[in-house]
Amino acid sequence: MHRHGIHGRKFGRKTDQRLALTRGLMCSLIRYQSITTTLARAKEIRRDMEKLISMAKKGGLHNRRLVIKKLNDLEATKILFDIIAPQVKRDSGYLKIEHAGSRRGDNSEMGTISFVDEINYEVESEKVETKEKKTSKTTKKEDK
Repeated sequence: MHRHGIHGRKFGRKTDQRLALTRGLMCSLIRYQSITTTLARAKEIRRDMEKLISMAKKGGLHNRRLVIKKLNDLEATKILFDIIAPQVKRDSGYLKIEHAGSRRGDNSEMGTISFVDEINYEVESEKVETKEKKTSKTTKKEDK
């Protein structure tokens, strides 16, 4: 039997476990900007993450719902759409994989996957603070 038309790695897991693994890795990448994992896992999540980042750059409610469906995490989706997507300055190739040697226990190749562009997570917190100040001023006026 040949694997014609079959794409993706199975990682020796059943479908639900494999989906949970990739979701967890993608959410961690969104939260922490960089993760170290096996090279095969990094190469596999790069395919899906690049598609999600492209959807986030387009914006819109439909794309947001598709990303929520794929990640199954509202917080990670909000970070992706509100912080990461506006700061990405390229059309494709958002992620890079660097070899990180081999793991001590089983000698499997490790890799670090991270964003090519520098992402500043502090931008969103500043926006939230200014919105809170504006809403607090309007509530004070209404109280008078």
